[in-house]
Amino acid sequence: MPITHPFLLYGATGYTGRLLARAASERGLRPILCARDEPRLAVMASELGLDYRVARLEAGLDEALRGVQAVLHAAGPFSSTCRPMVDACLRAGAHYLDLSGEVAAIEGVFQRGAEARQRGVMLMPGVGFDVVPSDCLALHLSRQVRGARRLVLGISGLEMISRGSFRTLAEGAGQSILIRRGGRILEAVPGSLQRELDFGSGPRTSLAMSWGDVSTAYYSTGIQDIEVYCDAIPTLWMMVMANRWFGGLLASDVGRLGLEFQARALPDGPTPEQRAGREGVIVAEVEDASGRRLRGRLRTPEAYTFSCTTALALVERVLAGDLEVGAQTPARVYGPDFVLSFAGVFREEF
Repeated sequence: MPITHPFLLYGATGYTGRLLARAASERGLRPILCARDEPRLAVMASELGLDYRVARLEAGLDEALRGVQAVLHAAGPFSSTCRPMVDACLRAGAHYLDLSGEVAAIEGVFQRGAEARQRGVMLMPGVGFDVVPSDCLALHLSRQVRGARRLVLGISGLEMISRGSFRTLAEGAGQSILIRRGGRILEAVPGSLQRELDFGSGPRTSLAMSWGDVSTAYYSTGIQDIEVYCDAIPTLWMMVMANRWFGGLLASDVGRLGLEFQARALPDGPTPEQRAGREGVIVAEVEDASGRRLRGRLRTPEAYTFSCTTALALVERVLAGDLEVGAQTPARVYGPDFVLSFAGVFREEF
C-alpha cells in the first residue's frame, strides 16, 4: 500500500526536482510539489496528478509546511537555500532531507543537531549520489580497520551535470578546496592535491575537490583526516585550473556574470538517453596509524538516476518512522550496507 503521509518536495521545478517528482509518482508516493514559479509548478502538478504549494525561501515556508511530515529539499545552491528550509522544518516539526554535496552547507546543518534533537526532528543532508554511496563505502571500510586515521575518497562518473549543478560549482569561484586534517576543515589551493586512483580500469589522475564527504564521512566514521578526489576529466581539469589561476577574476561581479551566461547556455540537464547505461564509481582507502590500508570500490547507476532512488528510499524510511532525531548521515542511521539494497550497486575490496 502506498505511503500517504505527506512530504513536501521543494525545488520541484528544477532539473533534479522534476526527476524526483516523476520517480516519486512511479513509486506510488504522493509528494506535495513546491517551488516559487507557480505557472511551471501548476503545469507539472497537473501532469502528475499531484498537489502543489507555492512558496519562496524568503516567505511562505511555514504555510507550505503545514501538515507536512518531512521535506525533501532539492533547490540549490544549498549554501544559500538550506538554512531557511531547516529553520522552517524545525518550527514545523518536519524532518529535513536534502541533496546537498556542499561542505559548508552540510556543516551548517550539523550545527543544528542539538536543536533538532530537542524538537524531535531528523536533519539528514546528502541523501542522493552526494553522499549516500560514498558515505556507506567509507563506513564499511572503517569498520574493518579499527582506529583508521585517514580516509581518501574518489568519485567518477560526473561527466554530465545539470545547469543547477554548474551554478553550484560556479559558486566556488575564487575559493579554496576543503579537506579535513585532525578533525578540522582546512583549505588547499585548487589543483594542488592530486592522486592516481583506480576506478576499475587502471590508475587515473584525480583532483581534490570540496565534496560533501569532507563533512559527512567525519560524522559517520570519526576519521580525522579526509580528502575527496574527482576523476580529472578535461572539463573538471579546466574548471579547477581556471579557479586556481583566475579565481579572483571569476569571483568578481564581471566574472560571475560571465559564469551565469555560461550556465544559461547549458542544457537543463542530461536527457534520459544520455543517462541510460552510465554508472558512477566510488573508490575509498582507509589507513590506520600503523600504515595498514584497505581499499574498496562501489559501482552505482548514473548519478542523477541514483540520487532519485536513494533520496526517495530514505523519504520512505522517514515516513515509516525509521529515523533518528538530530543531525544524521545516511550510513550512520541506515548502515553501510544500505546502499547494497538497490539494483545495479556492486561493492568490492581490492
